[in-house]
Amino acid sequence: MLDPDFVADCPYAREAILFDEILEIDREGGRVVARMPTHDRLPFTDLQRVHPVRHPRHVSGAVMVHATGMLGFAHAYYVLGLRHADGWIGYGTHIQSARYGGLATIGPPLRLECRSTQVRRIRGSLYVRYAFRFEQEEAVVYESEQGAVWRRIEDEGQEPA
Repeated sequence: MLDPDFVADCPYAREAILFDEILEIDREGGRVVARMPTHDRLPFTDLQRVHPVRHPRHVSGAVMVHATGMLGFAHAYYVLGLRHADGWIGYGTHIQSARYGGLATIGPPLRLECRSTQVRRIRGSLYVRYAFRFEQEEAVVYESEQGAVWRRIEDEGQEPA
């Protein structure tokens, strides 16, 4: 079960968060770990034309990239203390590297890990570089290094002075 305050602060609807439980928060280590169920109703996965050999049903790579954004939001919320309700919003800026280690199958949950490798303040914004590692039954199914910028925007749509 996710913290209702976290869900309420998220700029996406609950269904788009994708993970259902935060397993670990390590503020000192800059790390968040979450659990993501896998089922055939996931976006894009639900539209796959399945063939048992050539194209088995699996978690779409696009879903995993979206999950990095949601996990980055959880990192900002729990580790950096940034709140969307206070005007903070983050946007992915770069995918420096990405590797799919194997198909994430339907059934066993994914273990999603997000760790900040660099946090820099630039003119009131934060630039964060992340390392992501997604595992299913101890096998790595996705790894990436990505960057995002977090900015605080005033209610009127203007940046703070």
